[in-house]
Formats: sequence, structure tokens, C-alpha cells
Amino acid sequence: MVKNSCIVLCSILCMFVVVSCTRTSGGSSEINSVPAPVPVSAVETRPSARAQAILRTGEQPLWFQLTEEGPVHLRVIEDAVLSAALVPWTMALHVRFFQEREDGLVMAVNRDGFLKLAPNGGTTPGLALYRFSDRFWRQYTVGGFVYYDDKPAALLYIDDRFLDVDAPLPQPRTWSFNMESNSPFPIDIPALQFFPAEEGWDVDTLRPGGDGFWYYRAVKRSGPNPEIRVLRAADLSRAGESVSLDLFYSSASPVDEIIHPALPPLPEGFFYTGVGKAGDSIFASWEEQDNFLIGAAGFVVLKP
Repeated sequence: MVKNSCIVLCSILCMFVVVSCTRTSGGSSEINSVPAPVPVSAVETRPSARAQAILRTGEQPLWFQLTEEGPVHLRVIEDAVLSAALVPWTMALHVRFFQEREDGLVMAVNRDGFLKLAPNGGTTPGLALYRFSDRFWRQYTVGGFVYYDDKPAALLYIDDRFLDVDAPLPQPRTWSFNMESNSPFPIDIPALQFFPAEEGWDVDTLRPGGDGFWYYRAVKRSGPNPEIRVLRAADLSRAGESVSLDLFYSSASPVDEIIHPALPPLPEGFFYTGVGKAGDSIFASWEEQDNFLIGAAGFVVLKP
């Protein structure tokens, strides 16, 4: 069970929560949460997607752990130790991918949906935290996160390398969101439609390559003729072309160790998996790892 003496980020009553971190005289962190007033004039122009919290970042880090109910605020990162079972990474809640955009930082969370951190446009300053989740995602692994036609698009697939999976092939397999609702919705990527789930095809990878092409892999596991196709496309609105496995693997970006002088240390067995910017704050995803297993996972934000 997640240890937290602080706030569970939820919007059951569709109210905004302001989260700030200030240093007390004893040197510890204190979390203050109060309802944020919303002027009547702002209601008419505010997007209908509701923020789960407004984060007031400072030099003290704001830690969040991912749960099935959404991100939970942690007083300190040590509260995450031994708080979640270690499971294969394909089954674990964790920030699978994220991308920085002009309007904020967007995460694709494995087995959950999207999270977005964006400067709050209302009367309360800070970073607005939005969640776009659907139970459909809990059956599948996130295999890619791209922007198609200037819309976020996450790819879902079945991964049975570690455990048998009874779920059907994902239909739909690609999902998006916008600021009109907190629910993600299907989006079609034409290049992937040439491998229909009805014919037994699953697409487990979609990513950009360093050469300007999009790379993806389609797999047919069942039936008399199992098959694997690796392809690339200059434009995801059209069919791709087959490429060699060597080219497919060499096109992937290298995985570098995450080092940033402003990031606070993590407990033993915990690792940073990505770092970026959300507004004027530093963002970093983190995980508890043991080989191919993941336990607790989440993200941290702070100002440098």
C-alpha cells in the first residue's frame, strides 16, 4: 500500500487542489493544500478537462507516485520504498514515454493513460496536473508515443513475454486526448491500419528514428503462419516500407544514464529514467528497478 500522509490527487468534486512545498523551521517539507477559487468569468473560457492539482514548485522537490487511482503525492521519496510489488515492467505502472511541447509536458503512463503538466492559465500560478485515463489501458503495454497530425498518440499492444495474457488484441490500438475532456479517445494512424487486429496483427513498437523516418514493428503470433514485419515510413499517413532488422535496431536512440545536477538523490534500487522541462520547472521520471522488474514508479518536479 502506498505510504502517504499527504494528499491523494483526485477531483471527485471537480475542485482544484493547490500543492506547494515550503521549508519549515526544522528543515522538513510541509505540504499545504487549499481550494483554488475560479472566477465566474474564467469558467466560460476554461477547457473542460479538469486539473487534478496545481503544483507550486520550488527548490524542494514535489514527489509523486503512480497508482491505479492516479498520481499520489509523497512527503519524501523514501515513502515509496517497499510500497509496491515488483512486477515485470510490461505490467507495471510507470512513465513509459514523455514529450515536451510548447503547451506543456505530456507523459504516456503504462497501464493507465496520459498525464500532462502545463503552466496554469487561471488565477492560481503553478503547474496544472491533468490525468486522462481509461480502464481499457490496464490490459495492455504502451509500445510508443508520438505526435501524429499534431495530436498525441500512444500505441497499445499485448506483451506476453513474462506472463500469459488473456486479453484480446487491442482494438483500437492508438489513443489520444485533448483538453475538452479527461477521457482519452481512439485515433487512427493510417500506416498501422495495414496490419489489422482482425487478421491477428499486433503492433508493438512505434518510434522516430534519427534519420527522419518513423519505425514500427508488426507481429502476428497466432495462426498457421506467424510473422514479424519491421518497417519505416516517412509519413505515417501512408504505408511504410520493409527494412532489415539491423536498420530497425540501429535507428533507435541510445539509452543514456540520467544525470542532472539539480536532481535529488534516490534510495538504493531507484533510478531516474528521463529528465525534461515542464514550464519553468525540472521534471524527472523515476522507478524502483530490479532487472526487468519495476516496483514503485512516478515523477518529481522542482525549480532549479
